[in-house]
Amino acid sequence: MAAPAHFYNRYVELDPFLQEEEAWSLVRLCEDFGSYGMYSEEGLNQGIGEGLPQRFDAAFNFLRTGGRLGRRDHDLATLVARTNYFRETYAYGDEIFAPGIEPLHRNEQLVEAAKQLFDRPIVEPAIVYANILLPGQELAVHTDVPEFRGINRKLHPEWLLVVMHHSGLFDEHRMPIATSVSWYQDTNGGEFAFYPDGADGPARTFDVRFNTAVLMDTDSVFHGVDRVMEVDRPMASFLPRMRLHAVGDGRWVVLDGEEEISRYRWEDMRFSISWKAYCFRDEAEREAWRTHTSDLRIDSVLQILCADLRERGRMGEVRPPNRELAEFLVGEYVKFPPPSVA
Repeated sequence: MAAPAHFYNRYVELDPFLQEEEAWSLVRLCEDFGSYGMYSEEGLNQGIGEGLPQRFDAAFNFLRTGGRLGRRDHDLATLVARTNYFRETYAYGDEIFAPGIEPLHRNEQLVEAAKQLFDRPIVEPAIVYANILLPGQELAVHTDVPEFRGINRKLHPEWLLVVMHHSGLFDEHRMPIATSVSWYQDTNGGEFAFYPDGADGPARTFDVRFNTAVLMDTDSVFHGVDRVMEVDRPMASFLPRMRLHAVGDGRWVVLDGEEEISRYRWEDMRFSISWKAYCFRDEAEREAWRTHTSDLRIDSVLQILCADLRERGRMGEVRPPNRELAEFLVGEYVKFPPPSVA
């Protein structure tokens, strides 16, 4: 049996998380899934923020600061490769893309923990996806992409949704989302770092250990992944078209088409599964989401943000060009934790 969840102010620890055989089944599922593409394959923004990466907010902060620990030990190309990790979706809504993920997708322990932590009695699992980081990679400090009624990452720029949440101007339309991150191997490095007391507070770190998990509001709590221990120097330069493939017996290979770029052992990699669920106060709130009642419109969102900036004397009457406005909005509303060795 899994141990009871340990509740803290803004997060829940689950250690152990699943029964041991269930945890090992997810290790097998990871390999059986076959191959993983890069998160950076998501397209560039069009319109507002045109030409910028979807999460340029976190990327630019990482490049500017050198990450959570301020490690400026490589050139720009290597820093980019360090955060060019691999991701695939195992389940989305009622669609299952990785047979065998169903018990985690509908995990009652996560549902009950989300109800208690968010103080919302209705929890609807939404998505399960895997992240794989290779030796030398890390995940820039960030908050996850939130969702609002009528505004979501499938239709609108991800950085803009982040700005909306950090601005605090759209809270009544936000979809509170519980996120669990769980781990299925012991990893050298790759600690999960997060800021439960806000961006001005100290970071807390979890070592990556087999069959453990944490649950929190990752749309609000800054978090990231420290560097996985390197086994090769220099590390390979990964490009968006490349894929990570399982080749059996705990061996993995990155391919650029048919060309082999690098090989890895399972024990040197970092594999995690993220589970996300919507949390509702009552059936009326869930029904408003399902029927698109009181949805926001993107033009209204931009008007509200610009009006707030003008009221605070941060913007004139003439709105800046799209790309300039995008960078300005991120700079005004998204305040990252400073680099620290804490």
